[in-house]
Amino acid sequence: MSLNYHIVLKIFGLLCLVLGIAMLPSILMSYLHDSPSVLFGFIITSLPLLLLGILILLTTKNIPRAFRIRDGYFAVTFCWMISSLLGAFPYFFSGVFPNFVDALFESTAAFTTTGCSVTSGMPLPMGIVLWKATSSWLGGLSLLIFVVSILPALGINTLNIGTYGSTSPTLNQIKTKIADSSKYLYLIYISFTILEFILLSFSEMSSFEALINTLGSVSTNVITGDLTSIASYDSLYIESVITGFTFLASVNFMLYYYILHGKSNHIFRDIEFRVFTSMLLVSSLLISLSLYFSGTYPSMQEALRMGIFQTVSFSTTSGYTLTDYSLWPSFTLAILVTLMLIGGCYASTSGSFKVIRFIVIIRLILRGFRKRLHPRSVVAVRVGKTVLSAETVSLITAFAMLYALLFLMTCLVVSIDNLDMMTSITAAAGILSNTGLAFGDAGTVADFSIFSEPIRLFLAFMMVVGRLELFTVLILFLPSFWSGDR
Repeated sequence: MSLNYHIVLKIFGLLCLVLGIAMLPSILMSYLHDSPSVLFGFIITSLPLLLLGILILLTTKNIPRAFRIRDGYFAVTFCWMISSLLGAFPYFFSGVFPNFVDALFESTAAFTTTGCSVTSGMPLPMGIVLWKATSSWLGGLSLLIFVVSILPALGINTLNIGTYGSTSPTLNQIKTKIADSSKYLYLIYISFTILEFILLSFSEMSSFEALINTLGSVSTNVITGDLTSIASYDSLYIESVITGFTFLASVNFMLYYYILHGKSNHIFRDIEFRVFTSMLLVSSLLISLSLYFSGTYPSMQEALRMGIFQTVSFSTTSGYTLTDYSLWPSFTLAILVTLMLIGGCYASTSGSFKVIRFIVIIRLILRGFRKRLHPRSVVAVRVGKTVLSAETVSLITAFAMLYALLFLMTCLVVSIDNLDMMTSITAAAGILSNTGLAFGDAGTVADFSIFSEPIRLFLAFMMVVGRLELFTVLILFLPSFWSGDR
């Protein structure tokens, strides 16, 4: 079964058009506030993309409509790779990043909503900051959601493309086409964005700062290189708004779909949501108590404020920081790293392993204990009242094993730069989980410029692998994927 390259070409044209349009606000911002070189960088990128996108879409009207499994896998990976590559050109042509590897790393970090950077904390031009926030917002719900929503209007059957990026059990399947349900998710995502922007506008933030932080937090990705860090505001109101919306963005968006259809009881019956919120509550309490009794903060109020914010930041993989958490007690750091590796809920904008898979693995371990005591018993693996099939459990187990192997491999590759063990291990965890946070030399600003160029290229690739849930990207490296109709 060969790939349908005509559809791939049409997707490429659509991506060019979407990215070209998405750069227009940054062009305006650069014209008003930045140097001519920054404006030139956006114009020389946006206009060719717009023209190329229109040309491709106009010349690929009549194409075969069959869209098969391999086409789906390839299209998903292709979208992310090409978006990251094309999105790097404004960084490079503007002269902000004279090294294209750094520009590609920055672009990939934005589209994969990984809160790391190679800016070394330097301020970025306003147009570049807006582009990074825009590409992060696009990547939050994933560029694929745009493709799934738009492609049906172009006459391409995309009924199953949305299922190729995961191997997780979800809520009961929604009996609608994926294009229809994705439109609901898209509207919910926009609604969250508008609401958070309004709430942040009531704070001491300027409109631009409110916009940047809104685009970042709803996509669960801190925008590094922005004009003012969250910590500098020292505002409980701002921290509460950002914490609340990063939490909302880390909840399974299908639950919001049910709420819109008058089935709000689903959110309380969903075991993943209950476990996720319980993890946040317990972890926040343990970290806050540790910070207070260790003397890190003199008052319980301050310990709770810092503990809750950083707990949500790590667990939702948003990557926000209020303080130098690397100076916290080891007990709190261990909890934060654990939360970072687990991540948020399935079908959310957060990254990492996902809570539902963690639940299944725990249930599978408990089943193993039960089978030791009663070898002949038939013990099903359940999520809530749902009995998971052996195939589903097998897929999740394979995912867990692959996740562990990739984490170890990433640690080994990163260690080639001969940095300390803490830096190497936490950097690998931050990249694979799309959190971007790390300890050691990377610091709380998640400065990955400390790594060599080849390692940065590898880490950029691993961001995409982590964002697309491992199998979606790695399956393209199997010879059998390209071997005809077998």
